[in-house]
Amino acid sequence: MHTRNRALTMLRGGARNTDVARQLGIPLGTIGYWRHIDRAKRGERPGRPASDCPHCDGTPLDGEAYAYLLGLYLGDGHIVSKPRQHHLSIYCDATQVGLIAAAEEAMGRVMALPGIGRRDKPGCVEVKSYSKHWLCLFPQHGPGKKHERRIVLDGWQQAVVDACPWDFVRGLVHSDGCRITNWTTRLVGGERKRYEYPRYFFTNKSDDIRELFTGVLDKLGVEWTHCTRNGDPYTVSVARKASVALMDAYVGAKF
Repeated sequence: MHTRNRALTMLRGGARNTDVARQLGIPLGTIGYWRHIDRAKRGERPGRPASDCPHCDGTPLDGEAYAYLLGLYLGDGHIVSKPRQHHLSIYCDATQVGLIAAAEEAMGRVMALPGIGRRDKPGCVEVKSYSKHWLCLFPQHGPGKKHERRIVLDGWQQAVVDACPWDFVRGLVHSDGCRITNWTTRLVGGERKRYEYPRYFFTNKSDDIRELFTGVLDKLGVEWTHCTRNGDPYTVSVARKASVALMDAYVGAKF
């Protein structure tokens, strides 16, 4: 009862459902139900709003969550658009439960009203959310594959990325990147010894998306190089010790 009262106090004070759920560790659906019952008891008409789209309705945009979700979308996401039905999907490795949870959280923080679900597929989990307003937030949506068309950020999107660059980089790496341990050998005192070092890779066929990634890395002071993996020239590498340390501090491996 104490937790419920605390939640209602926050909601009556203007807090959003998603913020209350995250702060108190309560499922978002439970918070919405408590709010509905509370409004009914006080004689208010709950009236579900048409949307909470930051683009259409002026709802404050959570920049950190959006920058991260934008990175995920540009890597492993897409929007399926049909008459009166649109959904945003982010595909995650089924073993990376932390990434799956992070994708769900980012969707909920960007727009709290649409439901979020999971769909198990061979080797992966599709995190998806239905709302026609995802089209407003991802104007990069279009026919065909991303690497076969131009990908350019709108001015407002670029402003979000400029304000939250590490969240954008983390989203890109968590979608189409990885952190691995490379190894080599060297002679030490006449004896050949194995030497290991961490390294980040980001692989995407779209020149535009790779340029978005490297452009932000340049602004953050992260050194990078292009490299060819398995015969494909679509990979960006971060291997310098200081740059890897920066990536470790702000990005980290998928989990």
